[in-house]
Amino acid sequence: MVSPSNLIDRGPSLAEVVARRLSEDIAAGRLKPGEKLPTEQQIAETFGVSRPIVREAVGRLKHDGLVVSRQGAGAFVAESGQASVFRLQVADFTDRDEIHGIIELLMAVESGATELAAMRRTDEDLAMIQTQLDAMQTSIDRGDPGVDEDVAFHRAIVEATKNPFFRDLSDFLDRRVRAFIRAARSNTARRQGSLTRSVQEEHQAIFDAIRDKDAPRARLAAETHLRNAADRLAVYQLS
Repeated sequence: MVSPSNLIDRGPSLAEVVARRLSEDIAAGRLKPGEKLPTEQQIAETFGVSRPIVREAVGRLKHDGLVVSRQGAGAFVAESGQASVFRLQVADFTDRDEIHGIIELLMAVESGATELAAMRRTDEDLAMIQTQLDAMQTSIDRGDPGVDEDVAFHRAIVEATKNPFFRDLSDFLDRRVRAFIRAARSNTARRQGSLTRSVQEEHQAIFDAIRDKDAPRARLAAETHLRNAADRLAVYQLS
């Protein structure tokens, strides 16, 4: 059975929270390989969420290879060794080693994509990246964190690589580490002033390098942006 826990507060990404709680039960052996999951209704009551949220959470676990469905029987914990897909969750933003590992992964993907975008972008791609950069500035001027605009800016860069595998991996990372982006960005917005301007200056440097088709400079600008994002999150952790 699912381990007892406090009910989950209402808010965005409830399905991710439920999926993480269930995956923790699986990792800890509270839900064992081959064991049938509790019913949707039981899980919903345990966590204080709706059945559609539970359905989405279990779907995430299936996607991650942690849970399998058996026709007419329900959902079961995957047998040991059956989960063969890559999984990534950022569960603890106070774990500096975990954040460092995530930053290294993001840096490898984002800097590589930005370098390719500078080499391959079309005028249409550049116009889309500019549109998202302007949207971020509009959001900042309103006093908003601009997380969605930030994600859209980097997504436009990934699209400019013309590599669908980069796009798919970027989508996966967005879903799994969006909370990291949100925490760093929101902290910057709360502090305002020069930090907020610095973030947009970093984005502008990335755009300028892509515009100029300067691949090495684009890669360096992306790496610098991510290192600074990690520093901003560290400031948040210490505050």
